[in-house]
This record gives sequence, structure tokens and C-alpha cells, in this order.
Amino acid sequence: MTYLAKPKLHHPSLTENKACHTRRDYEGRISTLCAGCGHDSISAAIIQACWEMDVEPHRVAKLSGIGCSSKTPDYFLGNSHGFNTVHGRMPSVLTGANLANRELLYLGVSGDGDSASIGIGQFVHVMRRGVNMVYIVENNGVYGLTKGQFSATADQGSTSKKGVVNADSPIDMVSLALQLGATFVARSFSGDKKQLVPLIKAAIAHKGAAFLDVISPCVAFNNHPGSTKSYDYVREHNEAVNRIDVIETKQEIVVDFAEGEVVDVEQHDGSVLRLRKLKADYDATNRIAAMNYVQQHHAKGEVVTGLLYVDSEAGDMHEHINTTETAFNKLTSKQLCPGTSVLDKINASLR
Repeated sequence: MTYLAKPKLHHPSLTENKACHTRRDYEGRISTLCAGCGHDSISAAIIQACWEMDVEPHRVAKLSGIGCSSKTPDYFLGNSHGFNTVHGRMPSVLTGANLANRELLYLGVSGDGDSASIGIGQFVHVMRRGVNMVYIVENNGVYGLTKGQFSATADQGSTSKKGVVNADSPIDMVSLALQLGATFVARSFSGDKKQLVPLIKAAIAHKGAAFLDVISPCVAFNNHPGSTKSYDYVREHNEAVNRIDVIETKQEIVVDFAEGEVVDVEQHDGSVLRLRKLKADYDATNRIAAMNYVQQHHAKGEVVTGLLYVDSEAGDMHEHINTTETAFNKLTSKQLCPGTSVLDKINASLR
């Protein structure tokens, strides 16, 4: 089942924003992700951020790749433009759309498998080009759609549900974005709504490549061999006429802690995620210092969250390549193809 429409019911007392929309107007279809999935918390944060910023849904273009994370654009901003691309290729399609129509707000949603593995080359170039977009990676460290294999962001030494130890070094998307020249870099946790919503709002308001890495726990792969409710146990003791997976409902993981504090967050499988929230006086304008800060605390086993770096004077791809102020899709055929005489003049000026 991939389509579950929400009933078009609006309570008369729902608060409207300055765009005359209620929060309900920013929602999408009913999520078909596992109950308790951190991705749904991210969708809720996007909805809240857009509603608070009075964003017109029809002015938004949301693009994604392949994976659990890339399903989520169907669950928010149902009245916006949307395009589900092939695996890892969302950045290229978004770049082309941005070139054709610079007047839209571009929201790219991807996962750690989609962006850090097959799509890492795409991620590299969209960051360095400074495409004006909000790039959100919903990072759970596994391939959720294909039974939880390690993704490229899985920490070295971490163990899968089958007891396999990951021997590979992880790719840190935040450090990579900083190195590539992204002008807005932040990290958050899906269960920290107080931090995540303002970060999304800041990313939307930023001009240039805004990258947001959100740690998002996967609830589907915390079953263990000793459980009588595990997938393996049921398959071994069931004479089935077909294959159906049932994922036990879990509670959403929520955290609330102050700036500058460190908190240990227990995951559904019993593992612990240690989060450090940036201090209020942290300087987010120093790119090199941000890279060092992330690596120093990573060595301590801590995941730093908050706005890590921002360049408030940054430009975007259109400024870099000096495109016309008019969106390409509004130019006439004559303007787009002015003829050989104009082309000859351009070529002559380059000699």
C-alpha cells in the first residue's frame, strides 16, 4: 500500500498563518513508514517550519532519490511540486530544475545510502556549486528498504542486527559538506524538535547550499536472535502461504536538553547515541574551526548538533555563473536561441 490520502477535514478553530494556511495545509499523505521512525519526525519538523515561515506550498519544489527517506516528501507539503528521481541522482535533477526556474524554494530530501554511497559524487558537486537549496539527509546508518545493511555513514565497530561488525570507516557528511564549501552546515537529531525546526527555518532563509544532517533512528532492525517476535523466529516456525513482514510498533525517541550539554540517548536496540548540543556562544562563522570541532568530539564518541557553520554573505550558483534574473522557463525561444550572429560575437569575445 503506497497511497493513503488524509481526509480533507479542517477544524474551524485551526490557527492560520499570514499566508492564510493552517498547519494541516502543509501536510501530505499518511505515512507508510514504520511506527516510531525518525523520518516522520523530520517530516513533522518540515511542516512546522514551513507553516511558521508562511511559505506558500505551491512555491516549493521537493525532490528526492530512492530509500525510506526519499519516500517522505509524499508525507509533507502535499500541494507543492514534487519529483522522485533515481537512486543518488536527486542533486543533478534539482540543479537542472533550479537553473530552469530560480523562483522556487528547492528542498532536497535524501538518505545516507542515497547521498553517501551511490550519490556521493552528486552530493559533492551540488555542494561545491552552491546551488540554492535545502539539502536534508535523513541519516540512520542503514539501508532500511533492503533489510538494514550498513550504509557508508555507519560507525566503524557498530554491529548489525545479525551481529556483523562494520569494519569500514564512516563518511561524515557534515565534514564533507564543510570541506566542499557549503555555506550553511548543521546537524540535528530527529527527536529534538526544539532544535530541528529552527535549523530548518534558518536553512530555508539561507541563500546558497544549505546542508542539514539529521540523525534519524531506524526502528525496523532492532530485533535479535533471542526474540520470539523476530523475523527469523516467525519464518522458521510458520507454514506461510506468502511472505509478510510485520514490524513491531515502537515509540518515537524524543530528547530535550540545553545548549552546551551532552546527553546519552538509548536507541530501540539498546545502543546509545551520545549527543552534544553546541553552546550559545559557539562561533558558527569559522569553517576550519567547525571542521576541527566536529572531528574532536567525534573522537570522543559524541555527535555534535546545532548550526556548525554559516556564511551570511554567501551567493548561489546563479550569481557564480551570472545567469539572467529572469527564470529560464519564462524566456522566449528567441532569447534562448538568439541566432548564429550573437553566438559568433560571444565566441569572438573569448578568443
